[in-house]
Amino acid sequence: MACLEYINYQPWRDVAVGKSIIWEPDAIAPGVRGLPQVFWKSGEGWAEANHWALEKVINQGVHLDTAKALLKHLHAYACFLEENELDWRHFPTRLADRAVVRFRGHLVREIERDSLKSSTARSRINAVVQFYRHAAAHDFVTSTTPMWRERTVVVRYYDTVGFQRSLLRLTTDLAIPNRAIPGVRLEDGLLPITDSHMTELLEFTAGKETAELHLMLTTGFFTGARLGSITTLRIENLEHALPDPLMKGFYLLRVGPGTNVATKFNVEGNLLVPKALLEELKRYAYSTERLKREARATAAHRTLLFLTSRGKGYSVNSVGRLMTGLRRKAVRSNLRFMQHFKFHQTRATYGTWLMKLVLGVTTASAAVEFVKNAMLHKHEATTFKYVKFLEDTKGKQEAARAFHEAFTGLKRRDWDDVHA
Repeated sequence: MACLEYINYQPWRDVAVGKSIIWEPDAIAPGVRGLPQVFWKSGEGWAEANHWALEKVINQGVHLDTAKALLKHLHAYACFLEENELDWRHFPTRLADRAVVRFRGHLVREIERDSLKSSTARSRINAVVQFYRHAAAHDFVTSTTPMWRERTVVVRYYDTVGFQRSLLRLTTDLAIPNRAIPGVRLEDGLLPITDSHMTELLEFTAGKETAELHLMLTTGFFTGARLGSITTLRIENLEHALPDPLMKGFYLLRVGPGTNVATKFNVEGNLLVPKALLEELKRYAYSTERLKREARATAAHRTLLFLTSRGKGYSVNSVGRLMTGLRRKAVRSNLRFMQHFKFHQTRATYGTWLMKLVLGVTTASAAVEFVKNAMLHKHEATTFKYVKFLEDTKGKQEAARAFHEAFTGLKRRDWDDVHA
């Protein structure tokens, strides 16, 4: 099947030497580290798609992460084309025979089988349409028949003053409706797992998985940190963590700008880390196994807390591959709840339990402010989802006793200072 690779792109330029033309690296033009590229199973690159990725990053100023997301969707399309032996440039007169139409039908069936979220399918078909527009603009594809049918829709909204405005948007007949899932959903549409499932999972990873993956999951469950923050933690961040002046047994670990720890929207704040977890992370940081990995690392990666066996930092994609293996092993060991488990559910679990505990000892407004700061939410609306979720699931399973014990310091906090 087709594969998605990340290359270090170095631009070249032609130089006239006498009557000959030679090529040499362009010292002025910017390069791109980690540029996404799609390759067919034959090993040949999908030149048109790869040109689109380069154009997005170099000429359109699109963030590299956005280009990676778009090429990830296009990689799925490439796999579909190869599996069904279809040519992406062929647009027969019969609508149902077109590759892009058949791909849309494939995505709809994936949604119906509950193996793909409608939001993901919508993003995937939108990426494919964007690519075809790029290909048509650069004459990479020509068709005597329309690639799809387009229509304009009117989107009405109210501006900040209260006046109604209208926007005209162009859409295609390939669009997939993003139908909302019934019930209250948390960040990224994920749900928390129960206390018993969390305990089972961590017991399983402690004995069956690498120390790195086990500690990443533990950090997610007990701090609510995103995967991007966990994979960029450095030893100096652990060493600089300070005791929380208002809660005994907790430390404040600074993340965001100036700390080298990545956060969503570049938000600055503190992770609330239980003392036991911080000590465990420090023990791992100076363990023999990690020091061996550090010896293989470059200067840029050497102080990262979590290193691969080759001494490199973990990426979101590499952890995703580890999670795929974990799900398979866990399901074979009768942990059925792991079949669709996502790493980000550690954050949903932490946020739900933290909100429940805080609501038990203070007012709703103070609880929202505290959880918002603890989870580094940019907007209170995101935090309120946890309140709504708890209201809608009232009477369900209680939070884990161990988690209650871990957060007993909440009862001793000075709630007159909710911004601390």
